[in-house]
Amino acid sequence: MRFEGTEDYVATDDLTVAVNAAITLQRPLLVKGEPGTGKTELARQVAASLGVPMLEWAVKSTTKAQQGLYEYDAVSRLRDSQLGEARVHDVANYIRKGKLWQAFEADRRVVLLIDEIDKADIEFPNDLLQELDRMEFHVYETGETIRAIHRPIVIITSNNEKELPDAFLRRCFFHYIRFPEMETLRKIVGVHFPDIKSQLLTAALTRFYAIRDQQGLKKKPSTSEVLDWLKLILAEDLSPEDLAADGTNALPRLHGALLKNEADVHLFERLAFMARGQR
Repeated sequence: MRFEGTEDYVATDDLTVAVNAAITLQRPLLVKGEPGTGKTELARQVAASLGVPMLEWAVKSTTKAQQGLYEYDAVSRLRDSQLGEARVHDVANYIRKGKLWQAFEADRRVVLLIDEIDKADIEFPNDLLQELDRMEFHVYETGETIRAIHRPIVIITSNNEKELPDAFLRRCFFHYIRFPEMETLRKIVGVHFPDIKSQLLTAALTRFYAIRDQQGLKKKPSTSEVLDWLKLILAEDLSPEDLAADGTNALPRLHGALLKNEADVHLFERLAFMARGQR
């Protein structure tokens, strides 16, 4: 099974190599990068390219590793026992299968996405070491061992909010998605807006990269945000001239799609004020 990219996702050569290396090594692929660079979408496109299902485990700050395996609903069992329910005699009725269990018992290979692993507690990755390494785990309530029928392709994303343990990193193949260069971003835009005029796109991306490169910017706009901006530009039927920067207003048109906090908006307003004062 080899990932070659899809019509809907522009994968760079180094990203394609990383995905296929992880598949060959049968190790989880740990993908880092700025928010909005397509880490989550990568898993969906790998599944689409290989023609396999995808299971998504969205990690939150309260998520525990055990939830990915299974959860035992002792409260429901106690309630049923008080009501005299017959099902209470089979503990399996109170076991809720997690995403890893679903991936392990699938009748075909699947892509398992563990999304934003860095949101969870620092012990979360370590608690999954054995399960991801051996592709099996034990269910204490029933006494059974669940083993993967087909080893899933595991893709793990991180926004780098916290460092991951070395023991966990050692078991992964790592790839950092760098922010795309102008030519790659043009290809990405072309997938979403194939009819956009070249002159307008050049003007928009030139302005966009100038904003990203501005020193002192608190949050740089991402790929997903420039796509939103371009959608608005097309909806408003703006021209390349409408997007040009000038000394009277350093803020771009429809800047709310790109600048997401007041500090960055004020930064560009100060730049415009300083530019007017130098005239």
